[in-house]
Amino acid sequence: MNNIHLINHILIDHKIAILRDEKTKCKQFREVIEEIAMLETLEVLKDAPTKTVTVKTPLEMVEQTIIKENSIVIVPILRAGLGMVNGVTAMLPAVKVGHIGIARNEETLEPVEYMCKLPQDIQDKMVILLDPMLATGGSACAAIQVLKNRGVKNIKMLNILAVPEGVEKVAKAHPDVDIYIAKIDRCLNEKGYILPGLGDAGDRIFGTK
Repeated sequence: MNNIHLINHILIDHKIAILRDEKTKCKQFREVIEEIAMLETLEVLKDAPTKTVTVKTPLEMVEQTIIKENSIVIVPILRAGLGMVNGVTAMLPAVKVGHIGIARNEETLEPVEYMCKLPQDIQDKMVILLDPMLATGGSACAAIQVLKNRGVKNIKMLNILAVPEGVEKVAKAHPDVDIYIAKIDRCLNEKGYILPGLGDAGDRIFGTK
């Protein structure tokens, strides 16, 4: 599937090892999530909307390519996606941030939308969905459909860990959405958690378990 992009880098692998460790405390876990998001942002923005400007250096004028102002929106899928926001905004401080709340029913594993707050002009932007974990793919598919229902055409999905079944579900349901992943793990367990994974990303980011 051409819309799947694996981000292979030893520095990201090193940081994922820290995330996996059950002894990693909340503060460090949160910081490392942000650091990985920063590194992944470099890859996902390779085809960001750009324009050419003229800059005056101390010596002469030069043409320079920059990212177009107000051309990108990031949308974390609540709540774990919030952990990636500071990493992305460290690279793009002026970026607008929307929010989509998708909860997983722990019995059916089906997604349930409970919140959606997006910029009014989002349909004209490159939109980057943020979620550390791509497990069953249900929440990701639901969030992508929320964006498409609002006219968004340029959507990218940024994850840290995923499993083959989740990747396949999203890639097939939305072949026009590029999916950026740092690591594809083995499988899901009977409760829908990624193995070997890193536990519940939301709980570990916010210290709720």
